[in-house]
Amino acid sequence: MTSKERTVLERRIVFLVLAIAVALPLVFPLGLKTQVTPLTEKAYNLVESAPSGSVVLLSFDYDPSTVTELQPMAQAVIEHAWKKGHRIIATAMWPQGSQMADMAFADVQKKFDNSKEYGLDYINLGYKVGGMVTMQAMGRSMEAVYPKDMSGLDYKDIPMLTGIKSLQNVKYVFSFSAGDPGLTHWIMVARDKYGIPVAGGTTAVSAPGFLPFVNDQMQLHGLLGGLKAAAEYEFLLGYEGAASLNMNPQSVAHVLILILIAIGNVKAWRKRKTIQQEARKNA
Repeated sequence: MTSKERTVLERRIVFLVLAIAVALPLVFPLGLKTQVTPLTEKAYNLVESAPSGSVVLLSFDYDPSTVTELQPMAQAVIEHAWKKGHRIIATAMWPQGSQMADMAFADVQKKFDNSKEYGLDYINLGYKVGGMVTMQAMGRSMEAVYPKDMSGLDYKDIPMLTGIKSLQNVKYVFSFSAGDPGLTHWIMVARDKYGIPVAGGTTAVSAPGFLPFVNDQMQLHGLLGGLKAAAEYEFLLGYEGAASLNMNPQSVAHVLILILIAIGNVKAWRKRKTIQQEARKNA
């Protein structure tokens, strides 16, 4: 077997082992538990502390490319908000965000036996182009930005929006953000300009960039970073959902990757040592 053929075979073996490692925990859940981090707990406490009947705003600032990480945390926050009796306004700064919101509401509705009423317990105002400019306009007049909801209802005819004149009338903002426009702009507008508490959920790779906002000034009231944070939020709610179950294969895959890296380093070290020995013999 040539060196090239051996390399191809080794790659196929690695892919096969990785596929098995990911598939098995999906079929036979390992029941791995996760520890709750302070960032997740802060976000949870923001929702938990808001009084029943509060009108809150959830912004779905992502698309299907990040649905694996962001959708579970969106569902968990919706469930928590509804359990606390909050009424949810859904908006989207990304074109497909409104569809993500509809999917999340539909999934969580099943847990409430479809008892939550559209227009009374939640509303989807849909996508609006403009990013930060749109957010600033919402601080002046919500109705001017969203004269109708996704279904075509006039803003003034939606019962739960009675008294909600501007962004300043919502209790908190929770942005599920895959980039810009998204969480950064909500912090600058809702929190820094209007003093509204803001929490957020991001992909795991983006989360470190938001850590400076979790400061003494409370620019960010908690941060959910990736699938693990979504699993932590589910743990605080007392159940294992999609995020918790998906953490099993992800954890196994991470361990396997570390093992493969270690094996690769050992092989590289042995190969380098062999070359050095042959070079000494030929010297």
